[in-house]
Parts: sequence; C-alpha cells; structure tokens
Amino acid sequence: MAITTSAQDKTGQPVAGTASFSKFMRVLDAIAANSGSGVSIQDLSVSVGYPKPTLYRIVDALLAEGLIINKGGQLFGLGPRLISLASQALESSDLRKVCREQLMALRDQTSETVHLAVPVNGAMTYIDKLESPQAVRMNSRLGSQVTLYSSSVGKAYLAALTDDAQRRRLISAITFEKFTDNTLPGTDALLQELLDIERQGYSEDREENERDIFCYGCAIVDKHARPVACISISIPLFRIAADRRQTYIEPLMAACRALSQKLRLLDIDA
Repeated sequence: MAITTSAQDKTGQPVAGTASFSKFMRVLDAIAANSGSGVSIQDLSVSVGYPKPTLYRIVDALLAEGLIINKGGQLFGLGPRLISLASQALESSDLRKVCREQLMALRDQTSETVHLAVPVNGAMTYIDKLESPQAVRMNSRLGSQVTLYSSSVGKAYLAALTDDAQRRRLISAITFEKFTDNTLPGTDALLQELLDIERQGYSEDREENERDIFCYGCAIVDKHARPVACISISIPLFRIAADRRQTYIEPLMAACRALSQKLRLLDIDA
C-alpha cells in the first residue's frame, strides 16, 4: 500500500494538466499561512504573483464552495468545509494510525511534545501532534508547515533521502529565511549539517525555527529505505535534560526504527 504525500508524480514533478488546480492550491496555501488575521487580494497578489482579476475569480470560486470565508473587510480565511475535509483526512491517514501508538509511548517516555510530519511541496507538514503533559508546550498545530532547513523533521528528511537528484532539487528550491539568530544561513551550512545527521542518525533544531525551543528529529523509512515521515521531540530550552542522549535521542531513534520495521511488515511505502 502506497502513501502519497503530494500532488506530484514519482519524480517529484507537477502532474501534467493540473495548472488551474495548482493555482487554486497556491491561493489556498497562501490563505492558510495567514488565516488567523485574514488575507486580502493585495496580500495574495504579492504572495502568489497572480494578476488581481485571476485572484478575484479564484477567490469567488473558493467562497462559493465554502473552502474559504470572508472574515470582513475583504479579508479571507479558511472556511468550515476545508477545515472539515482536513480533519477527515487526518483521521483517515493510514500513516497516522500506524504511528499513533509509538508516538504516544514516546511522548509518555519523554514527557515532551512529539510531532509526526510528512513532506509536502518542499516543506514538512505536521499530521499528528501529542502534547507534553507539562505546562509550557509547543505553539504548533496540525496541518501547519515547517521548512526543510530550519526544522529537525526537515533536516532529518533531507538527510535520509537516498535519491541524490531529489535532494539536490529540493535544496536548490529553498529560499533561506532567517527565523532566529541560529537559523542556517545557506546551502553550504545545510549540506554540512546533513553529513553530520547521516553519520549520527538524528537531527537537531537548535532554536533555529523558534527561539527557546530545541528539537530532535529522526526519519521513518519504508522497505526501500526511502523516508516516509519524520518524528520530532520538542523541548523548551529551560527544561532540557542534562543527559540528552538517554532522555530524548535514544528513545526517538528506537521509535523510528520500530516504525520503519512496522512499515516493512505492513508493506507500506512512500
């Protein structure tokens, strides 16, 4: 059974004949990225680069289908139909179901927030999250995305890729944005870190995506040794354990090994 994670073919290229659909999806992605405050037509024009007449047509169609809403003042956000579809998709995710028990065990063992993320369109998308039982938690939500270069799940995914051409293509498409003082500055720094991750078997986000949050990441691979998803443990810096390997790294790597074996037994691949 194959688990697909994007509307691309096996080579990672856009599927022929889907240009109009891709435009709609780019607009939805742009709205989703700023859904809390709402997005204007002008914002969308800057974000996706489409002419305003095109955007008005797309927005009207999305409004008619209930996929977005007008939040007032011609500011648009995600609509109830889209949120319902997303919720149903997450609930029916085979990968999420397969990983849930192991994620719960990892969360309980570490007492920290655990994420499951999959690659979607050049980023990593959270498809499951188990909250830490402690008071201070991660500010993240299901369906949100993090970059390949600033997150532990993104770097773990890149390091686990066995297809060098796919890895080069993904890295060449990255626009490096600095989220904190620790964010990797460019391709050379990323490539060097990927070598370290390959050697040690896990990745780190050292306050690179969000200040005061440290994360460890590791990949889950299918029977062909291709990364299907990644798991991360996220820890507020003030309570990070002294023995990080025993507390976080070893349980994380053991969970990913167990899930990789489970995927092989269930014949689930990317």
